[in-house]
Amino acid sequence: MNDAVDKAKDPSLLQYIVNNPDQFAQNLAAIVENLGKAAAAYVEPRETGKTRALPSDELSEIVKTLALVADFWLRDPARTVEAQTRLMTGMIGLWGQSLTRMMGGAAEPAATPDPGDRRFKDPDWQQNQFFDFIKQIYLIVTRWGQGLVNDAGDIDDHTRHKASFYVNQIAAALAPSNFVFTNPELLRETMTRNGENLVRGMKMLAEDIRAGDGDLRIRQSDTSKFEVGVNLALSPGKVIYQNDVCQLLQYEASTKEVLKRPLLIVPPWINKFYVLDLTPEKSFIKWAVDQGHTVFVISWANPDERHADKDFSHYMKEGIVEALGVIEKVTGSDRVNAVGYCVGGTLLAVTLAWMAAVGDKRIASATLFTTQVDFQNAGDLKVFVDEPQIRILEERMGEHGYLEGKRMAAAFNSLRANDLIWPYFINNYMRGQDPLPFDLLFWNADSTRMPAANHSFYLRNCYLRNNLARGKMVIDGVKLNLKKVKIPIYNLATREDHIAPPKSVFVGSGLFGGKVDYVLSGSGHIAGVINHPSRNKYQFWIGGPPVGEYEDWLKDAREMPGSWWPHWHQWLVEQDATLVKARKVGGGKFNAIEEAPGSFVKVRA
Repeated sequence: MNDAVDKAKDPSLLQYIVNNPDQFAQNLAAIVENLGKAAAAYVEPRETGKTRALPSDELSEIVKTLALVADFWLRDPARTVEAQTRLMTGMIGLWGQSLTRMMGGAAEPAATPDPGDRRFKDPDWQQNQFFDFIKQIYLIVTRWGQGLVNDAGDIDDHTRHKASFYVNQIAAALAPSNFVFTNPELLRETMTRNGENLVRGMKMLAEDIRAGDGDLRIRQSDTSKFEVGVNLALSPGKVIYQNDVCQLLQYEASTKEVLKRPLLIVPPWINKFYVLDLTPEKSFIKWAVDQGHTVFVISWANPDERHADKDFSHYMKEGIVEALGVIEKVTGSDRVNAVGYCVGGTLLAVTLAWMAAVGDKRIASATLFTTQVDFQNAGDLKVFVDEPQIRILEERMGEHGYLEGKRMAAAFNSLRANDLIWPYFINNYMRGQDPLPFDLLFWNADSTRMPAANHSFYLRNCYLRNNLARGKMVIDGVKLNLKKVKIPIYNLATREDHIAPPKSVFVGSGLFGGKVDYVLSGSGHIAGVINHPSRNKYQFWIGGPPVGEYEDWLKDAREMPGSWWPHWHQWLVEQDATLVKARKVGGGKFNAIEEAPGSFVKVRA
């Protein structure tokens, strides 16, 4: 009895006891009420047909993939025993370690988190035997599951990639850090606050399901603190041209003289262009203007049913090609430096090959940001691309003529679930805290829809068949060959990119027919590109021609401190340093339609 009293007085145990049972009981009722509201927000759009009842096709694909792994281990009794032995060995090691600790001895853990795993940083994950035991069971089981996928000998690489992705998603979802009673930090906070955090969290859960029309749209940033055109995308300029596919923006010069060659930026339509103009302190567009570039930017329409049949050829001709015609009339220059970002860079590369085939020489140099033209080494997005999954997606897109923006956003977030999903799930719904205002995450959540024909063409011709790299892509009746592209190219990759891996970008460099300068930036797909020199962050690598193996190039490359932006600007100056008087917006040929950033970018998905 005295031992029990002593333990109850132990501060390490008292922190897990409810402070005020009456208040906790009241809050528990409020939690149940808010959970009911969340359930209603989930069910209502499914009852009315606004949202599908169950994503049975996606679930079927997951089950079929994991069943192939299970079949490998179950159809041979010897392999079945091996699989069981692997798991039991880990469990027996954990049981022995736990018994030693219970008897007051010291013992090495049977499983430890990876050094960069931030989920288990709280001291009680190690010091409290209960939480330590749960953590180690989780690590043993999830690593066992991943090992079964890795060692399943007769499944193809794509199936293994998918199975590994699904196992990682399941493991991320089932982590003990995601639940109140298996996370020491959450449990302490819940007991200390008598469940008030969960009341607030369940209220936010209901709000976010309602905001997602029946699907959970996890808020990653305080959206009330940002508005495009008010405190984001502030660089002064005008919309000078628009059509069904895009608006063309021209930005006001900030120097008396500018480079003769104007600069056309082709952003991805998967995201909105203002990632290049978040705030004046981060803006690539403002910085380029300040260096003396006459900057034009394409702002893609957020598509609806009217855009269902718009494919790559429409985006090329109504986007890039029409923009080149407008720029020539505004500036009088028939030579343009072009920049393409991500899939915007893929479209730019397609356009370069098409222009080379038809003899159009208006693009004098091209810069590609995290762009793939060869998809054999593409990143984790390949998990979503095979014939069955594309057919499912095409059926979905056929209903309205587009892919909903939230579907694309969910796919991207799932690639980094432990960074972009579960930390916010815990913070929002378990801790009941509003996310902090963060401009980049606001932009990340500002998703766009994908037009059906365009998205289908992209997935089939690039990710599935790799037709651009194989010289088999046909656009507007023209067969494309990247070897005919002879203009100089600045090809930027980022070292931690999970969407356009640096090796994939490197391999693609060898497909062009002219000189390619391959540059590798530190950080990832966004932060490695949006890296203003004033911030003095990260680094970049330059080296010889992108030939041979990527690993060999990187080994011999020279590391440079800070942002790659000045290096890129100098590269453009070396192409043509001719200066002319700064141009006026519209050049007297086009009247301003509206102020930048325009209305297209403000359309929400």
